[in-house]
Amino acid sequence: MSKYGALVYGLVSYVLFLVVFLYAIGFVSGFLVVKTIDTGAVVALAEALPVNLALMSLFAIQHSLMARQPFKNWWGQYVPKSIERSTYVLLSSLGLALLFWQWRPIPDTVWTIANPSLAAAVLGLSLLGWLTVLSSTFLINHFELSGLYQVANKFTDRAMPSPRFYRPLLYRFVRHPIYLGFIVAFWAASVMTLGHLLFAAVTTAYIFLGIFLEERDHIAIFGDNYVLYKKPVSMILPWRRSTSLLD
Repeated sequence: MSKYGALVYGLVSYVLFLVVFLYAIGFVSGFLVVKTIDTGAVVALAEALPVNLALMSLFAIQHSLMARQPFKNWWGQYVPKSIERSTYVLLSSLGLALLFWQWRPIPDTVWTIANPSLAAAVLGLSLLGWLTVLSSTFLINHFELSGLYQVANKFTDRAMPSPRFYRPLLYRFVRHPIYLGFIVAFWAASVMTLGHLLFAAVTTAYIFLGIFLEERDHIAIFGDNYVLYKKPVSMILPWRRSTSLLD
């Protein structure tokens, strides 16, 4: 692929990522989008449950499998290095878009916060979670995570630098602020339906699986630097020392 083609491909992938990310906020929080986690045609639980689990499983498998080094080594034979991350981001975005489109709501109410002020505060907490996700990506390298950095380097004929280990701001208090933000965003709901609960529970379980796989990769790349980093810095809960349960 030419450097012009790679740049266009990376930009398209990034724009789609931004659209899907913004839609995800409305989908989970329940506002400003055509279809939210609790709207749409209601079907029998016997249909909704397996369909929703299949959609989340499909995203989880794609998202985790393509992030592992053995898979990267294999598909690196076919996908240029410069657009590898953009392709990963593109397919992840399409997987999420499919989930939003085909999600079956399960509207049975688990809890409701009737007090308007408290409900607004919970919504604010959810939005704070989304802000934590986005800001945490910029603390490390948002454009490398999204693939733009790689295609820009190809466009300017610069080599990609070697991975380096550092821990800016939030990463000094918690090892995975991006995942913390997602958990807060998913669980902070003034109206928690059974469908929302299913989504929050399954994605939280996947987050912890993702942390296990990701930290194994970090240790393989950064060695003792990451092992020493893990000891005083908690996995998810800020300002608490790591425990054997989470490690």
